[in-house]
Amino acid sequence: MGSLKTEEKGEHDVKVLNEAIVYVNGVRRVLPDGLAHLTLLEYLRDIGLTGTKLGCGEGGCGACTVMVSHYDRQLRKCSHYAINACLAPLYSVEGMHVITVEGLGSCKRGLHPVQESLAGTHGSQCGFCTPGFVMSMYALLRSSQTPPSEEQIEECLAGNLCRCTGYRPILDAFRVFAKTSNDLYTGVSSLSLEEGKSVCPSTGKPCSCNLNNVNDKCMGSDNIYEPTSYNEIDGTKYTEKELIFPPELLLRIPTSLNLTGFGGLMWYRPLTLQHVLDLKAKYDNAKLLVGNTEVGIEMRLKRMPYRVLISVMHVPELNVLDAKDDGIEIGAAVRLSDLMTFLKKAANERAAHETLSCKAFIEQLKWFAGTQIRNAASVGGNICTASPISDLNPLWMAAGAKFQIIDSKGNIRTVLAENFFLPGYRKVDLASGEILLSIFLPWNRTFEFVKEFKQSHRRDDDIAIVNAGFRVHLQEHSENWVVADASLFYGGVAPYSLAATKTKEFLIGKIWDQDLLQNALKVLQNDILLKDNAPGGMIEFRKSLTLSFFFKFFLWVSHQMDSIKEGIPLSHLSAVHSVHRPPITGSQDYEILKRGTSVGSPEVHLSARLQVTGEAEYADDTQMPPNGLHAALVLSRKPHARIISIDDSEAISSPGFVNLFLAKDIPGDNKIGPVVADEELFAVDHVTCVGQVIGIVVADTHENAKIAARKVHVNYEELPAILSIQDAINARSFHPNTEKCLSKGDVNHCFQSGLCDKIIEGEVQMGGQEHFYLEPQSSLIWTVDGGNEVHMISSTQAPQKHQKYVSHVLGLPMSKVVCKTKRIGGGFGGKETRSAFIAAAASVPSYLLNRPVKITLDRDVDMMITGQRHSFLGKYKVGFTNEGKVLAVDLEIYNNGGNSLDLSLAILERAMFHSDNVYEIPNMRIVGRVCFTNFPSHTAFRGFGGPQGMLITENWIQRIAVELKMSPEKIREINFQGEGSILHYGQKVQYSTLDPLWNELKLSCDFAKAREEVDQFNRHNRWRKRGIAMVPNKFGISFTTKLMNQAGALVQVYTDGTVLVTHGGVEMGQGLHTKVAQIAASAFNIPLSSVFISDTSTDKVPNASPTAASASSDMYGAAVLDACEQIMTRMKPITSQRNFNSFAELVCACYAERIDLSAHGFYITPDIGFDWVTAKGKPFRYFTYGAAFAEVEIDTLTGDFHTRMANLFLDLGYSLNPAIDVGQIEGAFVQGLGWVALEELKWGDAAHKWITSGCLYTTGPGAYKIPSVNDVPFKFNVSLLKGHPNVKAIHSSKAVGEPPFFLASSVLFAIKDAIMAARAEMGCYDWFPLDSPATPERIRMACLDELTTSLVNSDFHPKLSV
Repeated sequence: MGSLKTEEKGEHDVKVLNEAIVYVNGVRRVLPDGLAHLTLLEYLRDIGLTGTKLGCGEGGCGACTVMVSHYDRQLRKCSHYAINACLAPLYSVEGMHVITVEGLGSCKRGLHPVQESLAGTHGSQCGFCTPGFVMSMYALLRSSQTPPSEEQIEECLAGNLCRCTGYRPILDAFRVFAKTSNDLYTGVSSLSLEEGKSVCPSTGKPCSCNLNNVNDKCMGSDNIYEPTSYNEIDGTKYTEKELIFPPELLLRIPTSLNLTGFGGLMWYRPLTLQHVLDLKAKYDNAKLLVGNTEVGIEMRLKRMPYRVLISVMHVPELNVLDAKDDGIEIGAAVRLSDLMTFLKKAANERAAHETLSCKAFIEQLKWFAGTQIRNAASVGGNICTASPISDLNPLWMAAGAKFQIIDSKGNIRTVLAENFFLPGYRKVDLASGEILLSIFLPWNRTFEFVKEFKQSHRRDDDIAIVNAGFRVHLQEHSENWVVADASLFYGGVAPYSLAATKTKEFLIGKIWDQDLLQNALKVLQNDILLKDNAPGGMIEFRKSLTLSFFFKFFLWVSHQMDSIKEGIPLSHLSAVHSVHRPPITGSQDYEILKRGTSVGSPEVHLSARLQVTGEAEYADDTQMPPNGLHAALVLSRKPHARIISIDDSEAISSPGFVNLFLAKDIPGDNKIGPVVADEELFAVDHVTCVGQVIGIVVADTHENAKIAARKVHVNYEELPAILSIQDAINARSFHPNTEKCLSKGDVNHCFQSGLCDKIIEGEVQMGGQEHFYLEPQSSLIWTVDGGNEVHMISSTQAPQKHQKYVSHVLGLPMSKVVCKTKRIGGGFGGKETRSAFIAAAASVPSYLLNRPVKITLDRDVDMMITGQRHSFLGKYKVGFTNEGKVLAVDLEIYNNGGNSLDLSLAILERAMFHSDNVYEIPNMRIVGRVCFTNFPSHTAFRGFGGPQGMLITENWIQRIAVELKMSPEKIREINFQGEGSILHYGQKVQYSTLDPLWNELKLSCDFAKAREEVDQFNRHNRWRKRGIAMVPNKFGISFTTKLMNQAGALVQVYTDGTVLVTHGGVEMGQGLHTKVAQIAASAFNIPLSSVFISDTSTDKVPNASPTAASASSDMYGAAVLDACEQIMTRMKPITSQRNFNSFAELVCACYAERIDLSAHGFYITPDIGFDWVTAKGKPFRYFTYGAAFAEVEIDTLTGDFHTRMANLFLDLGYSLNPAIDVGQIEGAFVQGLGWVALEELKWGDAAHKWITSGCLYTTGPGAYKIPSVNDVPFKFNVSLLKGHPNVKAIHSSKAVGEPPFFLASSVLFAIKDAIMAARAEMGCYDWFPLDSPATPERIRMACLDELTTSLVNSDFHPKLSV
């Protein structure tokens, strides 16, 4: 086993226990040997601290954020910083203090101000990401000697993702901590402090912790947990809330560690350089690590079998940071955040020209991963990883850095950075036994310019598509500036960081002028070559970036030189100036119309306080019973194949393995499906997609189950696969009985009659979208009463589907299967049907073994197998007049259903229903088909096909505007539907609020002025363009399948006057439980605090429809109201007898009279129904209307963009809870922004041949980018239309969940408007297609200019998986 030994005694000669320890939330814990394979997150959750969540396992979402504190013996002070617990090895925090969200506060002992503020400003919806945000903000406050700026607050959240809120309320919650004085902490004036003292961010008391005093007050107060109410967030109670840094850790002598882990893993923590070298000599293949941010990914996701890990975090010689006369010495183990701080200090203290390299690194580090990664990752780790897309390596090379390398004998050699990276993938100049000791970064000379460049899918926390580091040294000769030296290095264009050698040779000796620029671009184009099949794809875009970066560099250098910049047109400087991103601001405009005690009030989410403290429980937080097992799925690795054999011999001998279950073991029926039973739970003879479930393995731990599942070997005979909508059309591969048609008027006659002045035809294609709910799919299943019953706790939007699937595959009656759901960490449709087969799979071993089984999918598996939003292809033919009036539309719509029908037909139908958006079209014909492809079955996602149908419409609306040289907004207005319009499916428009919404939006954004200002900006800026757009929508509310429009609820009144409500809906962050509780509170005329919503359970409310279609508040609210009214009716004889002092007194009186105080409520949506035989009917109860204005700014050279403003107006009738509704609007809009502009799914298809056939490449936050804090509009305004009650829903309200999602298309069309301005510079005014998502690649390649003309033609179409 392992051992501990004392290295050497320090200044405190204190006896230290020979054991590995860590403090967690102030509690001392001894770490036993044998746990080197565990991450800090696994350990925390194993000891019951489940507030820290597993969201992705790769440090990309921030749900696992914790704060680590350790005492730096060199600097003699405590450091506090946030890290990703999912990546941190357990033993890496030995000797440190770990604070999790539970350590800040709780509902019982009082909340910390950070928690209180977030809860109070509606900053937590589903709550799964919330602890991570709390800890990121808390760590920033603890580490800041002065209150942080708003910019620092936004930056500290770059590593945290939220899928629900749209981020605005989170930023508002934390903005209160951005103060201009230290009064934030104590109310103590900085003027009253003693000389040499400051306000301590840990205690809020005057102290001198910045003066290296070990025993000062910065270690905190003994009075840690005094329960306090924080109604006003002024920070004055920080003293009572902070956990002190444990005194034992201050006095403890550092020890080297030699510990072990599962599978023979060895963990070493040396404290001297010589010990490191000795270990490296002994274990040549050992991996040196500091933050484990790369090695951890390699071991867990890439399954690299490293057996010896050496943590060099505490080796002084590797942590040097020293500014010298000729440059900076940087130890290889220095953390990136420390490097950034040091470089900023150097840039402030030294002459400006000397620190251009420093400034380039500062800028590049700002966009390097998230704060938590920078706090853990080391400089040397990033260098030696030698990633071909490393952001820093091209800069080291360009800046002329030198690397010091030491061998086991202490011999040191120096190598230039540009010679360190060898040709080939991740190869470096390190011989056996050698390690990187330090990096030397020289100061810059006069007229030596260094600049960084990077373009990624998303600015925050994203890897580069292409990056670069450039340096040029100019010298004056005969009144000209001549290139004396140059370096140009690129990442993302080769298997290693690549030098543009020919370009460098061309530049040296040339005069720095326009001729140099034009000729250098020609040389560069042949210098950096990318093959058409290069990994990563986007070949044309990457080529264009290599040119754009140099073009920007030339202009930037020229702008620094007074004698040269005069020759540059002012409009070209837009290529040089970076966008100033102001702090995000927003307004929320609504009226409060209270009905009763609670309805209409902007109440905080009922679970908000539980969520901010980490006390809210999710499926995976449920404690495993002692005899519980963990499950992992055996998945297909082929898109279409015949199964020849399944070999489990290797799996059987795997550690912890219990059993493997296949189709033959299923007690009931193997065929499943929500509408048509066309899926196999476990594949029998054939597989029809990568990720199809073949079987399930159970083992003693989650990790052992996964290892064993990977050891089940399946032999295949491969068959032809259909991997796109176009493939399916060509092969006529459609799901049976899915062709649908809707029509109105006579389309053919209209086209032939000559009434149409113009007829256009075209196609619109759009990619899918991953749900990326922060909580992965999870279920815990166990048997009851000797296996006679099966119970489960699941993360699902449809507990009834789980009940039905499990009973079906086990051959049990539904009455013996119970599914409970307390809350889920986001769903968005992804947990409506696709969660059920996972629970059904886990139920098989649980039932057969009579043991509890838990299954929680890893993020990559979740994304690979559970399906996404459908990609769509629309083919249109539109006839219209010269005035812009649309007369006829003929439309074909195809969606990519995947390998089973699931809900694809209903999704197609809603797309067809919404294909008019808000426009009056006299003649219309829509034909739709669901394509069968060899991908995992695609499924419901917020909007359920509606956004895809409307996006097709808005594309041809925009094209009409181009054809007629009119504004799209004018075309929209000309064609608006009015009150009484008959839609193409026969429904009559009633109570339309489109006109007042549209007019109020136009007024709020002053559209004419905005248009004029954008046009003026575009005239004065060649390389940055702005665009604006206004887009309306109407969204039909109801399930389009009539039988699903029913809801049940159970209301029980207790003798203390409190009320328990159980209903069939699931709380997934949308505030359903809060709204339902408000309805009950108002019905009984009692405070909201007297109502409690229990978990959703199939044994309380049977046969519940999924929580979907935005209709849950309408339906379950009405069902609860029905139950409440039943009880109130029974109470009426008692209430009529006398006045009661309280509701509790009334209840007791009713109880004494033996009145039933429990009622089952029920509601059916009236007056709806659609007949597909006649293709006419009334599928929707009513419509929710909305409209949005967006303004964007794009960088035409790189495709980067910012949303400068978004104004949203929605008609929600009389809102049940306007604060929750605003949160839904903001969250839907930002999620929609991801769909139209950021989030791209890449599959192994004909468009992406570098990806394995049928496989999903974008299987985690590393490759798939949802919006981050940095993507939120600068100004984000939401208004609810006033004075328009909805007569067709409870309390005159309207549904809100899905309708706002499509309003984000205003950003897409604003981007297109900006691109049109860029193309106009080249004299190109024709219409052009812009597929969604409009990623930087699509934006850049659509902006025609001198740099792209040699690469693509004007109608170039970047590849898209459809």
